[in-house]
Amino acid sequence: MIEDNASICFLKKTLDYRWHMVTINFMSFRLGIIGLYIFLVGGAVYAGTPCERLRLQPDAWVTARTDALIRTAKAAFENDEAKDAYNRVLDGIAGTFRRCKLDTDQGFASRYREFIDYIETASLDRLPGHELGFIVPDKQYFEETSELVKIPDFLLDPGFLRIVTRSETLSKAKAYLRSLNVGRGPSDQLIFFSYKSRHLGTPDNDDSYRRLLIVVPGDAARGVPEKWVQFGITDPGVRIRTRNVSVVSAMLGQDGTYNTYFKDNFRTYRRDGSISIKGRWELGYGDDNCASCHKSGVLPIFPVDGSVGKGEQPSVEAVNKRFRSYGSPRFDKYLDASKLGPGLSTASLEDRAGRFGKHFVQTDVAGAMRCANCHTPDGLGYLNWPMDQTIIDSFINGGQMPRGHAIRQSEREELYKKLIQEYFSVDKSHPGILKLWLLGKLRQRPY
Repeated sequence: MIEDNASICFLKKTLDYRWHMVTINFMSFRLGIIGLYIFLVGGAVYAGTPCERLRLQPDAWVTARTDALIRTAKAAFENDEAKDAYNRVLDGIAGTFRRCKLDTDQGFASRYREFIDYIETASLDRLPGHELGFIVPDKQYFEETSELVKIPDFLLDPGFLRIVTRSETLSKAKAYLRSLNVGRGPSDQLIFFSYKSRHLGTPDNDDSYRRLLIVVPGDAARGVPEKWVQFGITDPGVRIRTRNVSVVSAMLGQDGTYNTYFKDNFRTYRRDGSISIKGRWELGYGDDNCASCHKSGVLPIFPVDGSVGKGEQPSVEAVNKRFRSYGSPRFDKYLDASKLGPGLSTASLEDRAGRFGKHFVQTDVAGAMRCANCHTPDGLGYLNWPMDQTIIDSFINGGQMPRGHAIRQSEREELYKKLIQEYFSVDKSHPGILKLWLLGKLRQRPY
């Protein structure tokens, strides 16, 4: 009897155990089915690769990368030491384009055309051998434009090169130029003057601001550009001589535009007294992104007050008048500046009132936010990033821009700050000009 009870008890426990195992296996099966469902269906949300996740949520990625790009761009604009951080963000976005083939994805490219064009254009100077920031390598650019930026032979005369080096002998250099004009026709006269730059040193010496500018007339009908040849002049008493000689050429078109070409050259001073000139790039000193400074192609000249040579102020006015007659700047086949988007002050009045307050638009500072009256593709070119902070600050706070607006210095400082804020803002409620452009929000707006 005792054995029968024990058997029954054992049998019951065995049955309970087996039922428990069946229940566990069934639950595991159900969990497995659920897991498989999540993997198959939920995979549409949690794709396996970064490129797949990006394509599933492109707006979030583009917006986040746009904000990061603009924040670091503004920091780089304000401080050259922040340029590395900006370049890392720019390189990261360009790298994602390549890995995920976004530029060949028709849907993405159509939706974010401005963003793609901007990144590709802004990244040009990050490519090996593209320090100039052009579509073609620097070597190809200089080969194709060599005749357009060649220094005229009469400015390479050995005697002239010796006296155009120092401030102490500058008067002799000008006498030489005047003697050349004696034999040149009225429309072929050299225009020249010496001055001190307000904002830029030479590529070989950040502290060298003295210049001799010589504008050599061209003839577009014969394919001869106007050449602005500028010699850096060594300061009085300084032993180490300034080397740079820059050439900015303007080839005028018949459609109201002109193409601009650039080249920096360095002088080499030898012990025997001879001086040679060769391209800065060819000498192995690298080069800089031309269009980041030369938004208007040729730049107008605004000398330091009192620095222009005696009796030469009319020449300053003559070259600036000549600059204004050229038309709208272009960079030939080497750069499509339109892909960098609109520039400073192109915000609408509605945007401006929303950002700075409805009463601000009635102030003198708001009235002076008119860069885009002149700086448009059909005018003098947009002032957009990448751009040189020193030049922008000098023109505005130095009182040269905007033309025709007499405002106090404190108002100029406010003007500068608001123009920069309006352009670089990443605020969600009031995004700035650059963010609106990159996100495709300005397609229907005349700016």
